Amino acid sequence: MVKLTKEIREDAIREIQQFFLNERDEEIGDLAAENFFVFVNEKLGPIFYNEAIADAQKMVVQRMNSLEEELYTLEKRIK
Repeated sequence: MVKLTKEIREDAIREIQQFFLNERDEEIGDLAAENFFVFVNEKLGPIFYNEAIADAQKMVVQRMNSLEEELYTLEKRIK
């Protein structure tokens, strides 16, 4: 589980409560919102994290390929 600051965790819990109120017309308390937060963080968080890592890896490969192309343009031709 990702370690978040108290402020970020509290903001997330408020957002969850607001979501339930807006989308389901249901008020949930702090405990229910925190339990939902823990579930999302533990079960779904790794999915989002892994996708972010995969996206970062793709970006690094693209940048490395671009750098490699730029380095080839710097090569001197041998006559």
